[in-house]
Amino acid sequence: MIARRIQYYHYGGPETMRLEAFDPPALRSGEVMVRVAFAAINPIDWKVREGKLKMMTGRSFPRGFGSDLSGTVIAVGPGVTRFAVGDDVFGCVRLKDSGAIGSIAMAPETFLARKPDAISLEEAACLGTPAVTAWNALVDKAEIEAGDRVFINGATGAVGASAVQIAHMLGAGASGTSSAQERDRACRMGIDPVYDYRTTDLNSLRERFGIVYDTVGNMTAATAFRLLEPTGIFLDNHPTPIKFIRALLNRRYKPIVCTVRAEIMDALAAAADSGQLLLPVVEIAPLPEAIALITAMERGRRLSGKAIVSMS
Repeated sequence: MIARRIQYYHYGGPETMRLEAFDPPALRSGEVMVRVAFAAINPIDWKVREGKLKMMTGRSFPRGFGSDLSGTVIAVGPGVTRFAVGDDVFGCVRLKDSGAIGSIAMAPETFLARKPDAISLEEAACLGTPAVTAWNALVDKAEIEAGDRVFINGATGAVGASAVQIAHMLGAGASGTSSAQERDRACRMGIDPVYDYRTTDLNSLRERFGIVYDTVGNMTAATAFRLLEPTGIFLDNHPTPIKFIRALLNRRYKPIVCTVRAEIMDALAAAADSGQLLLPVVEIAPLPEAIALITAMERGRRLSGKAIVSMS
């Protein structure tokens, strides 16, 4: 079977990407093959391509590009029990393998969930990495509870917006930062209060929170801990080796790494089906135009929602 995908032959910048034919490998145990309908674009995708995670991703090339998708199962590997051929699914591919932005992709069955009837394939493609990451942070690490107050730095980004909705779904309140342009959207999301990240000195805020979640990566630990209650948790979406060492010394500091599990995917599907989780799609590019859109986003083009790639 010959398919097409965006791939590259060495780590580097956007100039390394090519849209080319490839022969999908044989399915491994527990994997499914998906005919991709839509794939979302995430910053983690170009970080992988740049080689920033090469200790995890290795040096095997060519490598596919992209991590989040929606589509239809067209084959199942040995031992697969969650899905059958013909099921519409959404979720993530393995970061080590990547390759979501293409006509065919392989993924572990535990990295996928059935697409809820209440959302489209376009919307479903957006809910992989951002929503899983937010779940890892709030549920797995912070053990959020009803009545908690959460401060989310970058509350209208994909991870931030997912975190706001998960917090509300679990009975917690959310405050956070956004740009002035996104303030109205932030208010509609139920973020209260909303602070303009360009004009607000977060060190001057008087409210204290049980959880502070930095989804952007520009909040200092000193500021985060100043915003926290005495036993509060600081969640950091941009871990480094030094930050992991810091976490060993301070149990209130939690670096976050996106870790996909079947039960998380099923919980996200249920939340989307009940109308409690949705990320807006603001731009759709056909596959031949995907490299140009990825390059523009990587170079700083800002969108007020998710950009996705259509394979049709």
